[in-house]
Amino acid sequence: MDPVPVDVVVIGGGQAGLSAAYHLQHRGFTPLRDGAGERTYVVLDANPAPGGAWQHRWQSLRMATVNGIHELPGHAVPPADPSAASREVLPAYFADYEERFALDVRRPVRVTAVRRADEDPAGRLLVETDGATFAARHVINATGTWTRPFWPRYPGQERFRGRQLHVADYVSADEFAGKRVVIVGAGVSGVQLLDEISHVADTFWVTRCEPDWREDDFDIPARVAAIAGVEDRVRRGLPPGSVISVTGMHWTPWARAAQARGVLVRHPMFTAIEEDGVRMPDGSFEPADVILWATGFRPALDHLAPLHLRTPEGGFRVENGRSIDEPRLFLIGYGPSQSTVGANRAGRDAVRAIIADEADETAGALVA
Repeated sequence: MDPVPVDVVVIGGGQAGLSAAYHLQHRGFTPLRDGAGERTYVVLDANPAPGGAWQHRWQSLRMATVNGIHELPGHAVPPADPSAASREVLPAYFADYEERFALDVRRPVRVTAVRRADEDPAGRLLVETDGATFAARHVINATGTWTRPFWPRYPGQERFRGRQLHVADYVSADEFAGKRVVIVGAGVSGVQLLDEISHVADTFWVTRCEPDWREDDFDIPARVAAIAGVEDRVRRGLPPGSVISVTGMHWTPWARAAQARGVLVRHPMFTAIEEDGVRMPDGSFEPADVILWATGFRPALDHLAPLHLRTPEGGFRVENGRSIDEPRLFLIGYGPSQSTVGANRAGRDAVRAIIADEADETAGALVA
């Protein structure tokens, strides 16, 4: 089957992907299925339903405790009960958004590879899926991180007789009632779940580094500094790292609650895992029934491997959301645009850059 020609392929139907699709629509692009315009786009989403990563969050994550909601462009998040589960409210909002703007997201479609059609730098990129193959002038990659949970490796990990799970697999604290749970990780999710699980279980919190707790609000200068640091890393092809590593941890309501109950006690990272617990740096032993890895996620970019863009350091060289080494490719929701507001802006900026490319091509053709 011949590749289907299209101007822009958007990979991913979460916050960043929908933002890109919205801005494409507003700049005159039409969904490929319509076939009504000269410029077309298609959004491919591997999920079975709208909602991006929100549909996979744990049931107890309520709207009152969600970190970092930001509305999609052109349509505000509707008022919601603070006690409502985020995985019910936000996917419904995403679904309404897709319908309202007729974004025509195709799902479930799994992208298996992106490769160059030929050696022509002005040629097309082939986006191969578990169904059709698309030949695109530009690709906007917005695949996020949720499908790539990061599991650190420690000696003896395979010998542990209890249960190990990642935040991505977490459902509810109830399944840990009466158990001893080692929670690993200093990020927002780790502290949230420490607070939640400690109501029903004996918790033991470990992190590689002492969290840098900040009393001040996460103000604009702090945000700008954080983003600038991550921008510099991705420009050099280094793995993005986390914004928290730059800004520190701010006192959230759940962190305060855990502190008030005496469970926000950080211990250094264990050195090994044994059958019934973990071995600490001082040689002491801590028993455990469960190890919960709140250790973050990595960008889901394996399908880009045929482009050979990954640096020896493990990152992708990106500037202003665009691949430095493959200008037809945009990576949004990556590095400094990981946040929801950053993803929105990155989607808008990618479309602006595509429009500018079109103008340059037109001007070049007229000169020729």
